[in-house]
Formats: sequence, C-alpha cells, structure tokens
Amino acid sequence: MIVTFIVFIVVCAAIVVIKISFRGLMGEYYTAEDFGIQTIYSSVDFNGNGIDDYTDILLGARADAKNRPRYDGAYHAGGYPPDNIGVCTDVVWRAFKNAGYNLKDMVDADIKANIDEYPRVGGKRDSNIDFRRVPNLMVFFQRYAVSLSLDTEDIGEWQPGDIVTFSNNHIAIVSDRRNSDGVPLIIHNAGQRNREDNRLTSWGGISGHFRFDASRLDESELIAFIE
Repeated sequence: MIVTFIVFIVVCAAIVVIKISFRGLMGEYYTAEDFGIQTIYSSVDFNGNGIDDYTDILLGARADAKNRPRYDGAYHAGGYPPDNIGVCTDVVWRAFKNAGYNLKDMVDADIKANIDEYPRVGGKRDSNIDFRRVPNLMVFFQRYAVSLSLDTEDIGEWQPGDIVTFSNNHIAIVSDRRNSDGVPLIIHNAGQRNREDNRLTSWGGISGHFRFDASRLDESELIAFIE
C-alpha cells in the first residue's frame, strides 16, 4: 500500500513537471493553479457587474494593454488623457474605472483633506495631474489599500489585480499570468510593445505592493466613476 502511494505521488509530480516544461517550450504563460496557488477574489463588486473588484481591476488593466495607448505624459486640462494616450499611471486609473471607481476623485479628495501627507504635491494641488503621479498614488495606496509583501519569491502573495510600485517612479497592475517560476507578469505602460510582460523582478526595486480592499473602507471614501 505504501509503495503504491509513493508511486502515485511520483507519477503525479512527473505529470506536473512535464506539463509545465511543455508549456514553457510552447512559449505559453502559466496560471496560479499550475503552482498550487489559490487565487484571491474580492468580496466587493463595487459596480455590480457580477465580477469582483480584483478581477475587474485586472481586466481593466488588460484592456488598456490591448489598446496600447501611445506613451505620452503630457498635461491635460480636465485630467484625463484621450484613450490613445497614456503612461503607467493611466493604466491604474483606467483599471479602477473598470471596477467602477473614480480613482482621480478619490485621490483628489484625500490630497485636499491631507495635503501634508503628499510631499510630491508640494502644498499646491492640481487635480489635472496629481492622480497621474506615481508618488501620489503610492501615498494614496499606503493610506487606503492593504500593504503586502515585497518578496517576489513568495509567489502566492502576488495576486491578480494587485498594485505594485517601483523605486524608479513606475507603477503596474499584477497579472493573473505567471512565468515558469510562478512569478506573475505585470501590466504596465512604459512605451514597450508588449504591455503585459515578465518584468516584476527586473524592472527595478519594488517600493510597494498593495491590494485595494474596499470592504475595509468607509462608503464615504469610495467614489463611483460616472460617465
């Protein structure tokens, strides 16, 4: 009986290894399931579309990646650049818009009420650009999101829809797709051709890792995006 059990375990392990190796040769990506990682879903569906917030954020970021807006950080009156233009921060507010959140207005409201917490603003608010600056978004997420591990070897801690900031003033959304080591891809805009790529560990030092759990916040802190 023990020998049979051991053989069964060995065969199962071999199947997993063969599966992963084959997919690697085919140039495919991997999923959390391939590494025995449980995907975390939000308990909140803010826009009531039947899709949880984390998945909505992921899908919103992926839609922007597929759209491939031209990299351009020019100032825009009204704050929002057109759909064919964007930078890394635009991936984030568009991702949140897909989940029903008006990230611009939420950031603006917090800066107005707590301007001393936002050194990048320098005491002078500008709602047209403040939400498109990585240092400001980092402060906002430090205040309103759950801060998580920066250790990329702890692959189970990195979940779809998470936000990651880098020390070189860059920001991205964590993908549900993973490389052969189980490290997730990131969705971001640095002007590169492929906006969903394997750069979590090679882009630069990671300065923040956040998960926006709206269930932890007061309803007054959540602002819906109204078209």
